[in-house]
Amino acid sequence: MDNNTLNTWNEELKNSSPQDVITFFLEKFPDTCALATSLGYEDQILTEMVASIDKEANIFTLDTGRLFPETYDLIDRTSKKYGINIHIFFPERRSVEKITQEHGINLFYDSIENRKLCCNVRKLEPLARAMKDLDVWITGLRKDQSVTRTSMRLVEWDDSNNIIKINPLINWTEQDVIQYIQEKGIPCNPLHKKGYASIGCQPCTRAIEKGEDVRAGRWWWEDPATKECGLHKK
Repeated sequence: MDNNTLNTWNEELKNSSPQDVITFFLEKFPDTCALATSLGYEDQILTEMVASIDKEANIFTLDTGRLFPETYDLIDRTSKKYGINIHIFFPERRSVEKITQEHGINLFYDSIENRKLCCNVRKLEPLARAMKDLDVWITGLRKDQSVTRTSMRLVEWDDSNNIIKINPLINWTEQDVIQYIQEKGIPCNPLHKKGYASIGCQPCTRAIEKGEDVRAGRWWWEDPATKECGLHKK
């Protein structure tokens, strides 16, 4: 994908609503555009938006095998509320067995290298399978979520996955998110009300304290600059 096209789309869509951005790409790439959801606030908003535009649109999630019970329940509730089928991708069994046998069941606490190894097996490899035939990846990234995301744009090229990545909520604030959820009655993970701002795998997620960054509860033992699993590297 050339930069001129990306720049043209960013300019053309800069004042568009998230729904219009989603509609633009669903129409331009009807069979190869998908929403990847981790069931957080932003992804739940995007699920509601995508379902309101096209219930047959591709929406998928990754089951790492270490998710919270509340997350599994939310997948079920969301599917039923919007009448959609959320496709679930699992990690490859042999790869999970290999890393746990070689490094232990909770290897991610021991080093950044081990944590990234676990993320690779449980998230990146299934994501690659999920996106194998896709051209466009819809994400719930926002600039104010993390220091690693402040330079992200509405429409980007993702080098790691060789795909166009669109971030319809990129300029939304946390207040924008909460207000939309309340107005639309969108189902959410009950862990949010217990202080969990960003919810991933159970062993790698904690509640945050007042005033902490929204991503502080993810891999909290690491430096903030390293706290991405690899899904959203450019």
